[in-house]
Amino acid sequence: MVDISTKYLNLKLKSPLVVSASPISYELDDIKRAEDSGAAAVVMYSLFEEQLLEDKYELFHHLEHHAESHAEALTYFPEAGEFLVGPEEYLTHIRRAKEATEIPIIGSLNGISPGGWIDFAKQIEDAGADAIEMNIYDIPTETDVSGIEIENSYVEILKEVKEIVKIPVAIKLSPFFSNLSHFAKRLDDGGADALVLFNRFYQPDFDLENLEVKPHILLSTPHALRLPLRWIAILYGKLQCDLAGTGGVHKYTDALKFLMAGSRVAMLCSVLLREGVEIIKVIEKGMIHWLEENEYESVEQMIGSMSQKNVDHPHEFERAQYMKALHSVHYHKHN
Repeated sequence: MVDISTKYLNLKLKSPLVVSASPISYELDDIKRAEDSGAAAVVMYSLFEEQLLEDKYELFHHLEHHAESHAEALTYFPEAGEFLVGPEEYLTHIRRAKEATEIPIIGSLNGISPGGWIDFAKQIEDAGADAIEMNIYDIPTETDVSGIEIENSYVEILKEVKEIVKIPVAIKLSPFFSNLSHFAKRLDDGGADALVLFNRFYQPDFDLENLEVKPHILLSTPHALRLPLRWIAILYGKLQCDLAGTGGVHKYTDALKFLMAGSRVAMLCSVLLREGVEIIKVIEKGMIHWLEENEYESVEQMIGSMSQKNVDHPHEFERAQYMKALHSVHYHKHN
């Protein structure tokens, strides 16, 4: 029998299939169903910086009455009821998940700035979480903020968290940095135990009937795999930390591609919301069959095998790939 176990964030996982931060973890029964379906670990839904600030500074009145509710207000927060639970409920949920399952439970914090809210990472650790995923979700719009200032903020957040917890810490990144390789190395040097590629920014839409800006969430498709696949393949072998692929995993072949690029896990979200957590069994079965058919003894044998480090022509991941893609489109158009 092929060995599909892997190691991620210093955790021994029974397979590379991990449930990413999503509504799947809202309910304890769904977490247990994910485990029964073969999930090797579950990343909890994110607790937001705003929730922690609300709790710490008792901003409930301002949240309810929107003292500065115009769109440009720096202190604007969503309605209190828009968040699922508060900090204490989140910690209780982690404790219950740990008691009810045997797989690793990874806490998730979502924020944009260094500060006191980061102290909550210690409480997540104390609640029993096996690791923490820092989802730094920020779209800077100020014209006077430089790229290096943004990067420095990420590194500062990472270092603050690493100073107060002993469990592993992953950083979930967006692809929008001027030199992602350089920045990834900075986070690696700063103590990140893993980088999760990539965060998805949910773009708003315009409601033309009511003239309002409204959220518009689109679940990922297999095409979303391409961007993290490319960057994982580029970064593999250049960093000490683990790499995790998220976005676009809908079939067992998608998971295998992430592993070949250099990811230690393939994170699942949209496919679970569409098909149900039972699809994990189907993906795992497909992976095992492919590995056996291709005479692999373990998942470890294939990790990074198609990365830039291990292919004969590493430039295929860079400009030559871009040129070949454009020429192929031109060829098919005229034939």
